[in-house]
Amino acid sequence: MNRRDAIKKFSAAGAALALPAYAQSRPIALGQSAAFSGPASELGLQFKLGAMLYFDQVNARGGVAGRQLELQSLDDGYEPDRCAANTQKLIEGGMLALFGYIGTPTSIAALPLATAAKVPFIAPFTGAEALRTPFNKYAFHVRASYFEETAEIIKQLTSVGIKSIGVFYQNDSYGKAGLEGVRRALLPLKLEPSGLGTVERNTVDVDAAVKSVLAGKPDAIVQVSAYKSCAAFIRAARNAGFTGVFYNVSFVGTKALGSELGAEARGVVVSQVMPYPYAAGAPISGEYLAAGKAALGDKFDPNYSSIEGYIAAKTLAEGLRRAGKSPSPESLIAGLESLQEHNLGGFFVDYSRQKHTGSKFVDLTILMADGKVRR
Repeated sequence: MNRRDAIKKFSAAGAALALPAYAQSRPIALGQSAAFSGPASELGLQFKLGAMLYFDQVNARGGVAGRQLELQSLDDGYEPDRCAANTQKLIEGGMLALFGYIGTPTSIAALPLATAAKVPFIAPFTGAEALRTPFNKYAFHVRASYFEETAEIIKQLTSVGIKSIGVFYQNDSYGKAGLEGVRRALLPLKLEPSGLGTVERNTVDVDAAVKSVLAGKPDAIVQVSAYKSCAAFIRAARNAGFTGVFYNVSFVGTKALGSELGAEARGVVVSQVMPYPYAAGAPISGEYLAAGKAALGDKFDPNYSSIEGYIAAKTLAEGLRRAGKSPSPESLIAGLESLQEHNLGGFFVDYSRQKHTGSKFVDLTILMADGKVRR
């Protein structure tokens, strides 16, 4: 090596060392811990599929500021301890941000680790209030809360004269968040749940819950659990003679629940926090459908879980575009906070320095015997 080449080599090395660590890393590394196995796996798989539809489009156009987006995903099986271990591994691996975690108990285990490491925690697939209050500088939510979903459900039920409402819920932070939402919505009406029943996370042992809930003689049952246990409860309750209506919050996974129940899904209501994904009623839905068709052809099966991943990824990418050429955690936070009443295509996210809950949108849908979802 001659003197001039040596000077160039060591000058380049010195310049690289002078750059922030995040500017040196190529591509931009994003970390995800989610359920890719077990009874909640469809939620993680579909959310990631939707996110990758958008990230792949961005990368095909040259990435963000010339850098590719890379999502490193680890399986936690919807178990908090595994999620915490995954999160620590991702943080130590130098992720710019954590993205698309699936579920309340897992996200509650992960958020303190992200906060301590000053790593943004973006678009968790949960509406739990515990992740929103008190305000956390590092947490950004794309979806409406469970309180907002359950308020819409109770409003719908009581508007048609139904006042005897039971609750079947998962015995953890997710289920209890939904139960609290139902209780809050009933309180101004001087009502309370007519019967309660629980199920343990990642199980379908619902017999005791069915007896407990039906003992209250409800006309409707609100369910706050994952799709396999909710399907098991619906079947068991109907076999026990229940003829009322079932309502679920969005985390259940609409497509997954419909697939579990088959023709028995008829009449089950699910609240939604994303635009209708089966037709191009909103521009973002048309964009999502076109992306899925282009990537997967006839194998593409649109659903609410994957459109949430798509919208979450689009939100994150826009925050990155506004974070500058060498994004850091702090500049990404600033980029996201600049998305005020930002139109993603008929779906709006609204952040600020004091507000990291992007949307309050809630819709109600009903499952049909043929597997379709109607608004």
